[in-house]
Amino acid sequence: MNVLRINGLTKRYGRITAVDELSLEVEQGMAYGILGPNGSGKTTTLGMVLDITHPDSGSFEWFEGQYGRDARRHVGALLETPNFYPYLNAIDNLGIVAHIKQVKAPRFDELLKLVNLYERRTSKFRTYSLGMKQRLAIASAMVGDPEVLIFDEPTNGLDPQGIAEIRNTLQRIAETGKTIIMASHILDEVEKVCSHVAIIKNGHLLASGTVGAIISDDFLVEVAAEDMPGLQTAFETDSRIKKAELQEEGVLLLHLENETPAAAINEWAFSKGHTLSHLRIVKKSLEAEFLEITANQ
Repeated sequence: MNVLRINGLTKRYGRITAVDELSLEVEQGMAYGILGPNGSGKTTTLGMVLDITHPDSGSFEWFEGQYGRDARRHVGALLETPNFYPYLNAIDNLGIVAHIKQVKAPRFDELLKLVNLYERRTSKFRTYSLGMKQRLAIASAMVGDPEVLIFDEPTNGLDPQGIAEIRNTLQRIAETGKTIIMASHILDEVEKVCSHVAIIKNGHLLASGTVGAIISDDFLVEVAAEDMPGLQTAFETDSRIKKAELQEEGVLLLHLENETPAAAINEWAFSKGHTLSHLRIVKKSLEAEFLEITANQ
């Protein structure tokens, strides 16, 4: 199921186009990273799909329309620095959040254990470290048990220990089956937390796919044939292929050490008794390109 479909979203601020005809699809259960340097349009995109900012053109749809106008009730978000009452403890601050969200039976203890704050649940917010404050904000986004959680640069301003704590928290949340959409300019953060990634520059989508396919030094090729199990077995036993992974889209993703012409791959498959119905060279690793565009900002 598509929890979010973005189609041609565009947002301009005067002469500046912050987001330019952006199209993305996020499936249920994904940990989806929107990766790009500062100023690439990540926050603007999240603001539009959360109805905080109005797009100039394009559209988006939550949950394939099944919740209608109530879709936002099923989405929790953390977009800016969290604001809590400094003289209240974690339980009381979350209680205010639950009241605002009209959640009748919030599971505060469960949430605080998930973000590793249960032992400090009665401590005043002002005594928390920056990392603890951010983890409480993550817990507040989860009040009401939303199906999708959105985090915009969740480790901004944190020290290495705080970054590690947030990363571990997000990994635990992802393991529960929640759909996570996370914007970040830190490649390592996305690689460790997310299953899928979209790379954006100047509001343009450069590439999207699984983290393993996008952030990789391998030469990647998609193939398909009538007998997919047989095709996978044939390529898995070929010493020229590092790995052959069956993707959700029904294609086989081949990992090769060296760039190989499409004709040669087609010939390999035919020699093994398979006629390819699909063959696509996937753009080579964007890691070096991402680092380059980040440096040029």
